[in-house]
Amino acid sequence: MTNISKGNDLIILTEGALITALALVLSFVPHSTGVSSIEFMYGLIPMAIFALRRGLKAGLMAGLVWGILDLVLRGFSNGGFLNPLQGFVEYPLAFGVVGLIGLGSTQVKQAIERGKNVLGLIIFYSAVGFFAKYFFHFIAGGIYWGTYAPKGMNPWIYSLVINGGSFIANMIMLVVLAVVLNRVFKQLIIVKN
Repeated sequence: MTNISKGNDLIILTEGALITALALVLSFVPHSTGVSSIEFMYGLIPMAIFALRRGLKAGLMAGLVWGILDLVLRGFSNGGFLNPLQGFVEYPLAFGVVGLIGLGSTQVKQAIERGKNVLGLIIFYSAVGFFAKYFFHFIAGGIYWGTYAPKGMNPWIYSLVINGGSFIANMIMLVVLAVVLNRVFKQLIIVKN
């Protein structure tokens, strides 16, 4: 491994640590919509930018670390941890798959460099990562959180409403911010040497 490669790895690691810290800090900002358990996850936005900027591997690692930190700092204290399997699915795994947004990194960068509008690509790949995250929450919700469903309501329907609502709320937030940030995508996503 060359010194240039080691230096680049260190830059990516440092950038990932800063983005993960930002995402975690944003988790402490009140984010409930007032509807039972439907929440905005503001940290998804910097994670999406990071995954598009640095790619799949870096995105998955940053999401995984974010999930572990969220479990330790919030999950254990707010009653979000029921047992080890549920904790693994809803924290490291669900947060980690947000990095799937990085699948579109190369395509988005190429489109930016060609001067094309990348809004649709960013929304599509972000939807992939967001959907994966809320899919794991949906599975855990149906299995572990069903007792919180209103009396007589199927726990899977309850989980779909809560986690589907959170997915939709976060996609709306992403679309609004993507439209606002459309002019600065090049500066946010293209890495300068």
